[in-house]
Parts: sequence; structure tokens; C-alpha cells
Amino acid sequence: MSSTSATPSAASAKKLSRPARRAVLVVHVVASASWLGLTVGLLALGITAGSTGSAVAVEASVRAMKLFADWLLLPVAFLTLVSGLVLALGTQWGLARHRWVYVKFWVTLATTTATVFALRPGVNSAVAAVAAGGPLPDAGDVLFGPIVSLSAYVFMTVISILKPWGLTRRGRRLRAASAAARTASGTAKPARQTV
Repeated sequence: MSSTSATPSAASAKKLSRPARRAVLVVHVVASASWLGLTVGLLALGITAGSTGSAVAVEASVRAMKLFADWLLLPVAFLTLVSGLVLALGTQWGLARHRWVYVKFWVTLATTTATVFALRPGVNSAVAAVAAGGPLPDAGDVLFGPIVSLSAYVFMTVISILKPWGLTRRGRRLRAASAAARTASGTAKPARQTV
């Protein structure tokens, strides 16, 4: 495959083959959809724990949340992050060429970090309190994380579809260098109009 940039670092970057790109894209979409589904499930369990009057339902809900958070959420989050990173670095989108990719990467990283340091500890404290025979200490412990996560995933889904905000400064430099290289080699294509 030919590179779209005249810079040495971009020229040496290995792009994914079409079958590899498709395989990684499938993994990324499935992992992202799984993460979204787990978050909706956590939110439903959190609402149940926070709104029911039954101690048995509260305990079952928070224990199920702990199971999701401990065994499913982190592997799916990391798979989403890694597959997205591979796609960004192995395709024409790049990690820092388009603002939507750059924003999506940082939101994914922040959400993964929040899962580790906020959501899981909140669920663990709720489980400990309920398992000791006490009431749910704070419904916010089991609701806040899923609400924030769900908002972030919906936002990332929207920007993945709409691809807003155009190129980053680096992306504009790479595009200009690529156009200059094509012009110099006599293979210039007409400039693409952007909206």
C-alpha cells in the first residue's frame, strides 16, 4: 500500500491489510456494543437496587453488578480500547489526524480509567454493606458510574457515525504534505471539498 504522506514516520507506518482491518473492525464493534450492553445492564441493576424496598432484591442486584464489573467490564473495556487503537494506527484515520478519533480515544481511556477507579470501588462498597446486612449506603454508588458511562458511550457512538470537527493541526499538515508530494511527482488529484 502506498502512504498518503510525505513524512518519513508516516511513510514507515504499516497499514493494516483489508482482511486484517475488517477483522479488527468487527472485534472493535462487537467489544464496543458489549461494553454498551453491560453498561445498560449495570444501570438497570443499579436502578433496581436503588429503588426497591426488598433487601433480597438489593443484594441480588449489587452482587450481579459486582459480577459484571469484576469479570466482564474490564476485559471488554480493554478490548475496545486496544482494538480502537489498532484501527486508528493501522488505517488512514490515524490517532491524531481527525478530531473525532482523538476525542474518542481520550474519552475511551477516561471511561476505562473511571471503571477501574470509580465504578468498581463503588459497587464493591455497596456489596460489602449489603452483605453485612445493612441497607444500600448510597444509591449514587451504583447509579453514577453507569449513567456517566452510558452518556460517554452514546457520545462516542454519535461521533463515530457523524465524524465531526474535521482534521487536527497535525492532520492538516499531513494532508498538505501529501498534496505537495503528489504535485511534485505529477500525480496530483483534485482537492477534496470538505463541509
